[in-house]
Amino acid sequence: MRTVVYPGSFDPLTNGHLDVVERASKLFDRVIVAVAQNADKSPMFTQSEREQQITEAVNNFSNVEVTTFDGLLIEFAEMKKAQAIIRGLRAVSDFEFEFQLALMNRKLKKEIETIFMMPRESYIFLSSRLVKEVAGLGGDVTTFVPPNVKRALKSKLD
Repeated sequence: MRTVVYPGSFDPLTNGHLDVVERASKLFDRVIVAVAQNADKSPMFTQSEREQQITEAVNNFSNVEVTTFDGLLIEFAEMKKAQAIIRGLRAVSDFEFEFQLALMNRKLKKEIETIFMMPRESYIFLSSRLVKEVAGLGGDVTTFVPPNVKRALKSKLD
């Protein structure tokens, strides 16, 4: 079974993230969306809330599961018997950081590949940070996030 891990903070999940999940689900037998606990960030949503939001948003994909993790991604991927890690790239500016992570992961566990995937052109500009900013200023995020995430943002900001 070909398994891939798609890690991220997903704070919140965007339609760009969902695009990557959908496309990965066509390439792999099993896609694990792994919600990271990142001590360097102050998330709007708890790790558990993000896991629940993503689970609801991907419920129509039979080969996608959602879980949380902390610690080293490469160890998590190995524990899940993944052959690859998918990382999303929106712009050239993302590449340098992601490239460094991929090389470090390769050094730690050369059997697990890193695959870079770009979202559709319509989502290239989209980031969780921008979604939170637009929502926080009262803007409409309908085209940027799934309906359940839009409701969660509204609830959190009201």
